[in-house]
Amino acid sequence: MTLVVTRNVSNRSRGFLASSLLELAPGVYSAPHISPTVRERIWAVLTDWFALEKDASVVMVWADNTAPCGQSVRTLGVPPVEVVAIDGLLTTHRSTDL
Repeated sequence: MTLVVTRNVSNRSRGFLASSLLELAPGVYSAPHISPTVRERIWAVLTDWFALEKDASVVMVWADNTAPCGQSVRTLGVPPVEVVAIDGLLTTHRSTDL
């Protein structure tokens, strides 16, 4: 299962995601069975286009038996979040630098 959650992204990004994944709710996209190659291509497009976004964020989560908690996470946007594995659990870390 791959899940993408967006906030404040452009219609271009939303349209691309809706053409690739099922839009379950506004800004929430899902696909039960996509190959790693397709997932990487979707992420590459989102990353390329993200430079044109303002005050937006994207989170992608998918099942990954080799990762802590059995899932991998990628993020783009505001606020910048670093996903950190601590004792086998995935946690998020936000920089306190202002």
